[in-house]
Amino acid sequence: MIPSTPTEEFRAARDTLLRHRTDYEAARAAFSWPRPEHFNWALDWFDRIAEGNDRTALHIVEEDGTECRVTFDGMRTRSDQVANWLRDKGVAPGDRVVVMLGNQVELWETLLAAMKLRAVVIPATPQLGPRDLADRIARGRARHVVVRAADTGKFTDVDGDYTRIAVGCAGEPPAGWLAYEESRQAGTAFDPQGVTRADDTLLLYFTSGTTALPKLVEHTHVSYPVGHLATMYWIGLRPGDVHLNISSPGWAKHAWSNFFAPWNAEATIFIHNYTRFDAARLMTEMERARVTSFCAPPTVWRMLIQADLSRLSAVPREVVAAGEPLNPEVIEHVRRVWGVTIRDGFGQTETAVQVANTPGQALKPGSMGRPTPGFDVTLLDPVTGEPGVDEGEICLDLSAAPVGLMRGYHGDEERTAQAMAGGYYRTGDIGSRDADGYLTYVGRSDDVFKASDYKISPFEVESVLLEHEAVAEAAVVPSPDPVRLAVPKAYVVLADGHPAGEETARALFAHCRERLAPYKRVRVVEFAQLPKTISGKIRRVELRAHAAGESGEPGTEYRDR
Repeated sequence: MIPSTPTEEFRAARDTLLRHRTDYEAARAAFSWPRPEHFNWALDWFDRIAEGNDRTALHIVEEDGTECRVTFDGMRTRSDQVANWLRDKGVAPGDRVVVMLGNQVELWETLLAAMKLRAVVIPATPQLGPRDLADRIARGRARHVVVRAADTGKFTDVDGDYTRIAVGCAGEPPAGWLAYEESRQAGTAFDPQGVTRADDTLLLYFTSGTTALPKLVEHTHVSYPVGHLATMYWIGLRPGDVHLNISSPGWAKHAWSNFFAPWNAEATIFIHNYTRFDAARLMTEMERARVTSFCAPPTVWRMLIQADLSRLSAVPREVVAAGEPLNPEVIEHVRRVWGVTIRDGFGQTETAVQVANTPGQALKPGSMGRPTPGFDVTLLDPVTGEPGVDEGEICLDLSAAPVGLMRGYHGDEERTAQAMAGGYYRTGDIGSRDADGYLTYVGRSDDVFKASDYKISPFEVESVLLEHEAVAEAAVVPSPDPVRLAVPKAYVVLADGHPAGEETARALFAHCRERLAPYKRVRVVEFAQLPKTISGKIRRVELRAHAAGESGEPGTEYRDR
């Protein structure tokens, strides 16, 4: 039967991937992106699979052992209530809403509700401070914020005309804030009051750049909801699975694997909240919840193998990692103890998963795998721009019109044009391809780096350092770390009158702690002159090599403990 509605078209594409879940070649040949003119994933997909469905959609276990389970139908009804309440409080189609919540039921309710209202979500991690929030509200033109009650103080000096909604108020909300809990009094019959165009904006993600403030990655009602059919396929999800993804809200990977991919598959999302990682406790909860698929960043995998993995007898069927290359010894250790192989995947905030080791295909050590169904990947020569080379920039062929790709960088036509130049989307990442079509990650073509799976822009951190009176110049590069992969290291040229030494380093660490989110903070400082080109640009390549111990004489490092 030929699909006749957006829901049927989406289901047909999804079922094609499920049918060929372990047959990569067949999936590549049979799959084509659904391209509806109108589509609202919350209404046209989630509500359709949720109505009358008493299976668990979301299962959250807290550190103290308390837990909650929400059925698919319960989530449908509750998100309708929230949507009605938000509409009553002024949230209208096209309004931008900053959502800064933890892994709590209200996060999923709010995301679905905003989608139903055709509002635009600006995801934000609770780690952000006032400086970052002011930027998001100003440049994102946010009209509303939904945040934890504990974080409302961060907005005291954040100017703007925006509705303030606090989640988790024990009593009366702070002055000027609305209590999210009032939404429980709203009606449960939701009227969409209009249709959603598939190319309407759904998400604006702030993501780091090397020479500017964070970019705004713009996604539509199809680019992420539909695009993450590829992510569902990579993970190997299927209906009835229980999926655990360790990721912080506010980051794209959370939407990938804690929202769209599992519910595309009609799987249960399982969350275990904790303040300090405890591998033994995590495995206990995985055992109890009967987790069937598990996704974690390499930092977590490296900590996990320090524990006794044999404690987990009900081993997940699928285990994957993304965010940075995974050490071969970690993969081998997990294979030896659990009998399953961790499969890598590669994607960006700007895309769904583009390249992956998918279920059933042969794996090659060190390789990310092959292009996922729906994506045509080309390597461009970094110098000439010619396609088809064996090593070059990982790019998507735009002539294939991949659905799982951003619309562009919101409000920045020049940057968008650069990223899409010549008929290719340019990832900024370098890879190599072997004779069998397997791709291996080589490195970034720019200066953004990752620490504990968080993307860090040197420019942002350097801008904060330069605010300190002792700093004349600064350059931030990754310094190798056995657990976090890397931590930010600052090479600092001091202003006159400020001596190099422990006291000055401590002052800079304190300065960064006050102004930067924890994952961005400088952890290592070295006072040194900065290598520069003839035109005066800092040669970061030399600093990266020095920080890695690959060149130059080691200098005196000061570390923030």
